[in-house]
Amino acid sequence: MNSRFLCTEYSLVSVKKNGVHNNNISSSSGCLSRRIFTLHAALRPHRLSAANSRLCSSVQEAPQDKKPKRLPFRPAASTTHDWIGPPNPLSNLRPIVYHVPENETELEKHLRHLRQETEDWNHDFWTKQNITFSKDKEAFIISQLNAKGLTARDETGRRRTLGSEEMAEFYKSFLDTNRTRHANYNKEWYRRNFTITLLMARVSLSNMWRTVTDRHKSKKNSTPTT
Repeated sequence: MNSRFLCTEYSLVSVKKNGVHNNNISSSSGCLSRRIFTLHAALRPHRLSAANSRLCSSVQEAPQDKKPKRLPFRPAASTTHDWIGPPNPLSNLRPIVYHVPENETELEKHLRHLRQETEDWNHDFWTKQNITFSKDKEAFIISQLNAKGLTARDETGRRRTLGSEEMAEFYKSFLDTNRTRHANYNKEWYRRNFTITLLMARVSLSNMWRTVTDRHKSKKNSTPTT
């Protein structure tokens, strides 16, 4: 597998046990090289307003005449790195394949499975929500154009659009209709995020304790007997 494919599809993100990520994207065939140090949160937090704005803006930018393509590649889990992929054209979220550390404990495995399952759950929610948004938006535009006696395309074949005030009516209606669904999503999101944060703390404490005990055993074994 060549480095260009890795750069354009998935990026390796190295993982440190103290929670700090060192992101390295190698320079190859036009890919930029950069090194970023960031504190890695358990999951990307979402607020209701942020979720709504992403729903309304990101789907709006996608061309409606072209069907989004599925990602052609999903790498196998690494032992030292997380894989971060490009934004999914349906959910607009970056897929993550979490690394599987060597000698993974049951607690670490439980944390990894929960994080991966939450990523998949989040992707499924926004895929369905964005598809519903696009269909409802298209139906609204067509109904408004029909009410004006206009077709979906003008004389030159270009798609007709509505003004911002007309579209604001649709956005408000869509958010009002899905208010309960968005609220339930946020509750579940924060519940999962809280559980993951607690598990991450337990894993960190377990690793710290294991390090201390290993050092103590090593020191004890290296001490000469008299």
